[in-house]
Amino acid sequence: MRRFGFVSRASRPRIAGKMPATQLGFLLVTIGFLGGALASVLNEDTVRWDWFTAAAIVGFAGVILVRISRRLETRDVSRLSSNMQAIEESLRRIAENATRLNADKHALDPYDVRHRIDDLFTDDLNTFIEARESIAHSHGLAAYAEVMNCFAAGERYLNRVWSASADGYVDEINDYLDRAREQFAAGLDRVLSLRAKPGLA
Repeated sequence: MRRFGFVSRASRPRIAGKMPATQLGFLLVTIGFLGGALASVLNEDTVRWDWFTAAAIVGFAGVILVRISRRLETRDVSRLSSNMQAIEESLRRIAENATRLNADKHALDPYDVRHRIDDLFTDDLNTFIEARESIAHSHGLAAYAEVMNCFAAGERYLNRVWSASADGYVDEINDYLDRAREQFAAGLDRVLSLRAKPGLA
């Protein structure tokens, strides 16, 4: 029996805390500036060049850290945007294919439905799963939970359809195809509604 097995992997996002690298960089710059100023005024006759050099190195390290951090932040925002687009496009295709398959179900050989599911859904389900955590990173855990509840239910119903097709249970195919269609459409609606909401990133 074929199982997609995505539901267990879709239960919880992995959200790592953000390192305040930019703040650390500015802190190093400040320490470097104050350290250099202190080295200049400790002795009226001479500058403590060892202290001044150490302070300059700390400040320079802070400048580099700020630049690297900002570059990485820009890259992260771009990646989140790309993932959200992948989520929307893959879920749109999943919903459209579920609607089409549901409309055609009475004309199909029940034993062929599982092959149609493999052909129509596998790639887009994988694409969605790979990018799904960006929902939580961009819009928070509540939005992630709403979308994933619909997606997980739709995927679970699709598994039921696949199993029913393998056994030739027509009524179960018809029932759970319609349920899968409803859940994927609801998930797509929730993703589309996120466009109007400001992201967290």
